[in-house]
Amino acid sequence: MRHVERHRTQRIGWLRAAVLGANDGIVSTASLVLGVAAAGASSQGILVAGVAGLAAGAMSMAAGEYVSVSSQADTEHADLARETKELAADPEHEHAELTAIYVKRGLDAALASNVATQLTQHDAIGAHARDELGISDTLAARPAQAALASAGTFAVGAVLPLLIVLSFPVSVLMWAVSGGSLLFLAALGSLAARAGGASVITAAARVTFWGALAMAITAGIGALFGVAA
Repeated sequence: MRHVERHRTQRIGWLRAAVLGANDGIVSTASLVLGVAAAGASSQGILVAGVAGLAAGAMSMAAGEYVSVSSQADTEHADLARETKELAADPEHEHAELTAIYVKRGLDAALASNVATQLTQHDAIGAHARDELGISDTLAARPAQAALASAGTFAVGAVLPLLIVLSFPVSVLMWAVSGGSLLFLAALGSLAARAGGASVITAAARVTFWGALAMAITAGIGALFGVAA
């Protein structure tokens, strides 16, 4: 039977990493630019700082995502290896565990036992991974995918404030970067919400608020040190 419904859970892995990367790219680069500009740096100095932030941020995002998601993958593999050993050593106990899970979900004991038997015969480790451990192909950790998505989208997000730096004079740069970056963040939140089937307004407001807060704090620190200098 062909599955015609459209679900979005299969997008969770790459969508989370992509949104995180793009959001960080916009916020961190815009904040860096505003902090340096508030300290009184020249246009060239601001651009150099922004480009350095783009390169460092993209590599940091890739490394961070790969390490963190690899840790999740290692845990999943360890749990699956342990479950495989338990299935081989004590299949009756594992069958009872599956049966209890299905009873808890609403099946009567006889039907739950029958379901557990048939699923075990079809794919024992798959049934236990999904129903006992909560591990599925859709939600499984994919370190390389997460790293590439985060690094790529960070770079794309970081380029946007830098384009503003290239397009406006220093005298209006802070207003242009902050306003333009907030628009970019609102657009990012809207696109992510559409891709994930969530509320567009809520997502846009959320990323815009936290982006504005980060930029305001960084600009304030830059101005403080610029005055102190």
